Amino acid sequence: MTVADRPAPLMELGMAMAMLQRRDGNPVFSPWRRRLARSLPRLAHPILQLVSPLGAGPMFMDPPSDDVEEGMDQILSTPRPQARAELRRMCAIDRLITPWVRGLADRDRDAWQVLKLAVHASHASVIAEAWPRIQAGFHAETAWRSRILAQQGLHAALTGLAPSIRWRGMTLEAPFPRDLDLTLHGHGIILQPALFWADHLLTAPHPDGRLLLIYPAVTPLPLRDASTPADSLAALVGSTRAQALRLLVRQHTTTDLARELAVSPAAASMQAKILREAGLIVSQRDGKAMWHWCTPLGLDLLAHGRA
Repeated sequence: MTVADRPAPLMELGMAMAMLQRRDGNPVFSPWRRRLARSLPRLAHPILQLVSPLGAGPMFMDPPSDDVEEGMDQILSTPRPQARAELRRMCAIDRLITPWVRGLADRDRDAWQVLKLAVHASHASVIAEAWPRIQAGFHAETAWRSRILAQQGLHAALTGLAPSIRWRGMTLEAPFPRDLDLTLHGHGIILQPALFWADHLLTAPHPDGRLLLIYPAVTPLPLRDASTPADSLAALVGSTRAQALRLLVRQHTTTDLARELAVSPAAASMQAKILREAGLIVSQRDGKAMWHWCTPLGLDLLAHGRA
């Protein structure tokens, strides 16, 4: 099991559009829901025909890309059979078969152009301005989860994702709106926190075959201060080293680190050396590659640096 290393903007958009339609009186999201209901542009409204308040949506709508334009390209290139199957699944849950939805299923060009405009409009209205806060909340959450996983193990990391989760032998049981059995077949799990979701666990297949387990972050976005605070971690260790430490929640080679930081391998090696000497990461050579990852102290610093 691994923890996702970055938030997915289109997945967060889907979660936000689901929460917008909830009528369960959630005290955390209620004021946010009222504000968004007033400000959401009309161009974005078609998205509501596709996303259920149960958190479900067509799989093609939330590709696990951290780049919106790349994700939009993946949405628009959805093959007709996949689009039809996913839209049929959503209509079987609780979405209406509207003329526009039929147009999407038939790969009508105008219908898909409406979808493109709706995704861009809703992203600009809901996600774009909040993106620094989403990133900050995501990194704080994943650092904390990684710490639990490292210290307490798999069972504790999974049962702490949401209330009423329990192990029955080798089976993890969690509340869900309908009966659903999932088997991993040895592919593993990626934990993906959602800043715009506050209910049951959600699942989706990852392109590499693993199961994406989407869970509500402990601190959802409406509880994060609207003005993004100064990056205290960057003030402490420097912005490049802070970014490197966040990346090293997952193992990276020096080459990987250099690419992610947009610096030379020599500069990445120097940053890793400083973090290692501070006890924040460990490094291990494997052939020609040097691998780096956070120590418990580094994870603690990440978890508390965003508090």
